[in-house]
Amino acid sequence: MIKVFASSNKHKIAEVKEILKDDEIVTLADVGFVGDIDETGTTFLENALIKARTISEFLKEKGLDYPVLADDSGLCVEALNGQPGVYSARYAGSHGDNEANRQKLLAALRDTGNKKAYFQSVIVEYYPDGSYIFGDGRTYGHITERKIGNESFCYDCLFFSDDLKKTFGEATPDEKNQVSHRYRAMMALQKNSNSTVTKK
Repeated sequence: MIKVFASSNKHKIAEVKEILKDDEIVTLADVGFVGDIDETGTTFLENALIKARTISEFLKEKGLDYPVLADDSGLCVEALNGQPGVYSARYAGSHGDNEANRQKLLAALRDTGNKKAYFQSVIVEYYPDGSYIFGDGRTYGHITERKIGNESFCYDCLFFSDDLKKTFGEATPDEKNQVSHRYRAMMALQKNSNSTVTKK
């Protein structure tokens, strides 16, 4: 089945395509959507729905009726009362400044012994009639004191996975996909696929 994934993040796109091998995942670039979506929600679910509805309305204007997948995810740190959470990508102020986000996180945790954290993802599958289902996934670990491994996916090089016994920055894509928050949200989404969908 063709599904549009409402993201321009190449790492997320690659991860979702790898997890959902039985579906044809179409990107925003494929359907001609350009520009930013204003994520004004205060929860992962709210932001995922904002993205999904925006792209669904865009598709309707083009005469397309594909379902839309939208993810909102972030890093939640116990000692910081769940921060950066939904603000993970713009924790230090500018959206997508990975190094600034990492440095702010390390500074915030410098004087605490509690480094427990989890990544959370909420994925919505949104249909042209305005109904949707969603899945919620988490993966647990702790924040390291320095960067270890690949730095391209923001906090991955600081997140030591309880499951993998290494940072996500050290993990291969296959290793990460088996335990990631996004994978678990996708599995939860699929379990909910036979349930009554939630209306707007």
